[in-house]
Order: sequence, then structure tokens, then C-alpha cells
Amino acid sequence: MAATAEAVLHDGTVIPVSVHGDGPALLLPVRLAPHPPAEAETMRKWGGDPGLGAVLVEGLSRSNRLIVADYEGHRMAQPAAKTLTPENLAADLLAIAGAGGAGAFGYYGHSWLALAGLQLALRTDRLRALAMGGFPPRGGPYRSMLAVTRAAHAASVRPPDPSAVAVDDAEPGDWDSVSVQTTEAQTRQFVTLYEALQDFDDGAAALPPGRFRLAFAGSKDQIDYSPQWGGVRVSIGEPLARHRDALVAAGWDVQVLPGLDHLGAMHSSVVLPILTGWLRKIGWVRD
Repeated sequence: MAATAEAVLHDGTVIPVSVHGDGPALLLPVRLAPHPPAEAETMRKWGGDPGLGAVLVEGLSRSNRLIVADYEGHRMAQPAAKTLTPENLAADLLAIAGAGGAGAFGYYGHSWLALAGLQLALRTDRLRALAMGGFPPRGGPYRSMLAVTRAAHAASVRPPDPSAVAVDDAEPGDWDSVSVQTTEAQTRQFVTLYEALQDFDDGAAALPPGRFRLAFAGSKDQIDYSPQWGGVRVSIGEPLARHRDALVAAGWDVQVLPGLDHLGAMHSSVVLPILTGWLRKIGWVRD
């Protein structure tokens, strides 16, 4: 049975934490609770993997002590509208690691939670192994993501569009026809985060020496948003491929996954083998 704890985050909210397995500590900000059947079916329809968290925990707990907390779910339920800065984000992850009893630890996150791991790695010497999925360590789309999040925030405060449809009924990928289902506070917190990152130079951000680091993304991880959503391109796979040589020279393991998009590259069938192989390669597993 997993041990349980609680972490107090920067805004005073409390997040449940569970600890699974034994070995070097690895922080996973994933959801373990099953999604309701209808929600899970919609996730599959749009290319997601509703069982991701449970599969990762089952597989990785055989070799590692996993510290698990659904940070994204917590922030959607308890938005930090004005305070989700990189510093506070890193502080929250450190609080979760501490609640799980970790001194030195590793971390895996995908998409904006990969971005969170990079910010964490720049702020603590306790993070010894960083795995980033679906967000490049260099050439990150900080400006385009600010445009998208500002558009989402603006949509969240407008009256509902009577022509919009629920995400369950929309064609996968057709964001223009989908009704906005997030609140003003939920969207505002990501505006806060990306506004705070506009001066961040990821090309000059050097991780401390001796840290293991992995970055992977799908080669087709790119979205061109319509003017309704900022009119920008959010590119993940291309900058990772473009900066591959420089990243490898800086000590990164880099994998560009052929034919996969953003959601495809975060399926458990893709992520679990990548993480298992990399953790064994760097020796961050139980002997």
C-alpha cells in the first residue's frame, strides 16, 4: 500500500502526495485517479492517454521510489491566478518532494510540466535527474504560448458563443469550434506563468554540472493556431531537433520521436520505455 502525505504549496493550498516503490526518488506530477468514463473516452478521441499516470507508477515503482501528486489537477481546482510564477512553481515542486521524504530526486514532466522541471532544476541542487517530454530545453515557445494563453484567458471572460460545441462533440483538433470550459482564474494563472518567462533565455540557462538530463518530443509536435487562439505556431519537435547537437554537447540525452505529435509522445506506451531505459542508463534505479 502506498504511503500518503500532504504538501503545503506556495499559496497555502494543500495537495495530496503518495509514495510508491523503493529506490532513488523520482517525482511524477501525474494523475492516479481514474477519469470518468465519458471524459476518458473524449481524451482517447483527441489522442490522449487517460491511463498514463497509473501505468507510469506501476512500471517505474519497480525500480524507483515514486513521489506522485496531480499538480495540474490541483492547479485547475485551486488556481494560482496571480502567483504561478517560475519561482513559486519550483517551490511547489520542492514542497511535494519534501512531503514525499526526498533529499536528492529525479523528475519527469510533459508539456508545461516539463517547463516546470527546467525551472526547478535551475533553482535547486537537489534535482539530480531531469526528464523533459514535449517541451524543448532550448528554443522553447515562450512567446507563442503567451499569445495562446492570453487568447484563452480572453475567451474565458467573454459570454459563451452559442455556436460553439462541447469538446466531446467536436472533431479532434478543431479548437475553433470548441466552447471554452476553463474559468478566468484557471486561464489567468498560465498567463501569469508565461508573462514571467518572457525574459527567460533558455539558450543561456546552464544546469549545474553533474545533472542527468533527458529531452524528448514527437517530430510532428507542432500546432498552428488560428487568430482566435493567438494566430501563432507552437513548435516543440522542430526546435528540439534543431538544437540537438548543442544539447548533446551540453550533456543532454535527446530523442526526437518520428511521426508523433504532442499527445502521441506522452502515451504511456511511449514514455515508460523511454524513462525506464534512461533511468537504467544513468543508474538512477534500485540495484
